[in-house]
Amino acid sequence: MGLHEEMLAIGDQAVAAARRLALLTTRKKNQILLAVADELEASKDRIGEANARDMESAAGAGLSAAMLDRLRLTESRILGMAKGLRDVAGLKDPVGGIISRWIRPNGLEILKVRVPIGVVAIFYEARPNVTADAAGLCLKSSNAVILRGGKEALESNKAIVDVFRRAGGSKGLPPHAVQLVETTDRDAIRVLAQMEGRVDLIIPRGGEGLIRAVVDVARVPVIKHYRGVCHVYVDADADLDMALRICENAKCQRPGVCNAMETLLVHRQIARTFLPMVWKRLGEERRVELRGDDAAREIVPAMRVATEEDWNAEYLDLILAVRVVPDVAAAIDHINRYGSNHSDAVVSSNETVQRAFAQGVGSAVVYINASTRFTDGGEFGMGAEIGISTDKLHARGPMGLEELTTYKYVVHGDGQVRE
Repeated sequence: MGLHEEMLAIGDQAVAAARRLALLTTRKKNQILLAVADELEASKDRIGEANARDMESAAGAGLSAAMLDRLRLTESRILGMAKGLRDVAGLKDPVGGIISRWIRPNGLEILKVRVPIGVVAIFYEARPNVTADAAGLCLKSSNAVILRGGKEALESNKAIVDVFRRAGGSKGLPPHAVQLVETTDRDAIRVLAQMEGRVDLIIPRGGEGLIRAVVDVARVPVIKHYRGVCHVYVDADADLDMALRICENAKCQRPGVCNAMETLLVHRQIARTFLPMVWKRLGEERRVELRGDDAAREIVPAMRVATEEDWNAEYLDLILAVRVVPDVAAAIDHINRYGSNHSDAVVSSNETVQRAFAQGVGSAVVYINASTRFTDGGEFGMGAEIGISTDKLHARGPMGLEELTTYKYVVHGDGQVRE
């Protein structure tokens, strides 16, 4: 069987599974999720062994430290996947929910009702926890899912999907509801992205190169975010200790993820006090490479010179661009020019500044006195997330269960005909 025929078969199987999933009760879906969560914990050693094989191959291939961190499945991360599934089981099922209801003068009752999207394809790279998160959210929202992870995580992904098939199948999960594309042929992405009638939605998760490659060839709708160029703006009225704590977390907790800070903007009135604090904590203690504009380097000469390219950069590493700005309006202008509509934060006690920032920044998520690292489905109470969208249609920010549904109109009558 050639690649094209193999992908068509996967698509046909997913369509059949989606039809069966649409008939499952909430209780049945929750039973499946809880069984898979239990089996993930019971299989943590087997999953860890599969991940160790991936890690060894990836290290030999020269993957960066940040990418290796994304790939690594520690015991706590495996247990976190199980917890995420239990959290999803505890969430309200959106399927069948009535969005709105009204009655027309002729007596017709019109209901706007949430329904599954159908078949969702997820393309992603080195984070095998996405496998469990995506499969769990698609299951709870009654969508079949086709998973195409990166070759660097293949063994880990196979082990996780095997748990879904075994534990989920024992509780009534339809065959092929969760499918993993095991071929490493990159042309599989193109074929899947053009399978109208078999795939209803594509969500690519990964670097800008992967996402643009999908968008360029897709005939199926794509929800995306190209980059995570996230900012923290420290205002003149900021609590500087709070600001330093937020900046350290946003940059250093996990620098290789899309919601990590890449550019720090500092109001010029507090720059001479705050930037030396940033240099000591981030530059000296946390070994972050700081790249500053002229004003920042005048205060901290040890910073490297920031170029125009740095303002657009998604480093995914311990590198931070730093710029001094005259006011919140300049910070907003910088973010809207160079940002990626992902996640941006302001640190300020001034409510006028907070309001201006929240209204002026065009990103999917705006934070006031909190780290950008909270842009995550689990942190938002969604149990897990299927992805993060910077689009303006259908879904924005972390995508949970509701974002995996569409709607239909159900109209009740008692014999009405149109004249």
